[in-house]
Amino acid sequence: MTAPRAFEPRRHRLANGVILLSDPAPTFETLALCVVAGRGARWEDESRSGWSHLLEHMVFKGAGPRSAREIVEAIEAGGGQLNAATGHERTSFQVRALAGGLPLAMEVVADLIHRPTLDEADLTREKHVVGQEIAEAADTPDDQVFEQAQAAAFAGQPLGRPILGSSASIAPADAEALEAWRATLYAPDRLVVSVAGAVDEDELLRLAEALFGGAASGAAVAPDAGRFTGGHARERRKLEQAHVVFLLPTPGAADAAHWPLRVFAEALGGGMSSRLFQEARERLGLAYAIDAFGEAYADVGVLGVYAGCAPGDAGRLAEVSAGEIRSLIKDITPGELARAKAQLKASLFMSRESLLARAELAAAQVLTFGELQPPAAAARAIDAVGPADIEALGARVLAPGRCTVSVLGPRSAMDAPARFEAALFA
Repeated sequence: MTAPRAFEPRRHRLANGVILLSDPAPTFETLALCVVAGRGARWEDESRSGWSHLLEHMVFKGAGPRSAREIVEAIEAGGGQLNAATGHERTSFQVRALAGGLPLAMEVVADLIHRPTLDEADLTREKHVVGQEIAEAADTPDDQVFEQAQAAAFAGQPLGRPILGSSASIAPADAEALEAWRATLYAPDRLVVSVAGAVDEDELLRLAEALFGGAASGAAVAPDAGRFTGGHARERRKLEQAHVVFLLPTPGAADAAHWPLRVFAEALGGGMSSRLFQEARERLGLAYAIDAFGEAYADVGVLGVYAGCAPGDAGRLAEVSAGEIRSLIKDITPGELARAKAQLKASLFMSRESLLARAELAAAQVLTFGELQPPAAAARAIDAVGPADIEALGARVLAPGRCTVSVLGPRSAMDAPARFEAALFA
């Protein structure tokens, strides 16, 4: 079997702190540019909740010499695609382009980040658009149940507030205030320019110095430490299904328990052979959709389970989910370990086949760990996870009283939190 190609991004740093990552793939005729600011909604106080997402919308309304229409026309005329996303800990701008498209891609993104127009009339309209996005999320049960779970798990913290904010919290934002927020959010001390594919490293360095090297460095500001508070959230709605989310506290991304958590979540509910799928869906028929996941922020994380089920089955599903978590921690089988590891490694190496995934992962690693982590090293860490690591993780996860259950649906589903907690800590 041929070994996977080595992980080869090369790293440079501009004088103002901007990090450059070049990951050439000579056989590709396209490239992916990902410019990532290592700040997001987690840096907002309550009065500015949703401002990072609103700002991401606003920069596309005009930047540098281009109008909103000219921005997208310039990228698409060359066969490219432009997108952006705001998270709790990162804000990302992405361009897919044909080989030779790097100068235009970097110029457009540099304008979005450093030279947005921020017109007041556009801002008024965009607040209305974002308000509709907020309303759409509230009308989508499998979105809303996660928002409820996050708010309960991290009560009173930026991690517990919606990335979209609320119509009330974005209302006071004016152009001057958003410009000040832009200077903080996109400051060069937490900015990574990552390119994979048909990239010439010398060209990247020259363009980056010209387009990103002049931004003034800002003072380093860290968010408050995350705290899993626990607590339950219930919302009664007249729906055909109940939607439930179970969350347990886990260490953050930089903790040694990161890979045991990923392996455990995969074995618990990562595929059709997982414990939850086989027990809750195949044997008992309690749910159509059920899966498990691990979400790791810089300093805190969660182990989660999501399911959609008949309202009257929510309580029983909660008990089954708790029981499988306890059982898997104490007695994960060699076959389950092997399957979970194989799935994680396959995902790891398959992601290398997507230029955008490569560029984004490299940027995320530098922002989270301060260094690049080769896939081969990650694969070795996955292979090293054993039953003792899963038990040690369980000792940290199963802290009495520290869990969150979010349920959205009819009255008959509202006993799920109590039944999950009783079964988990029995």
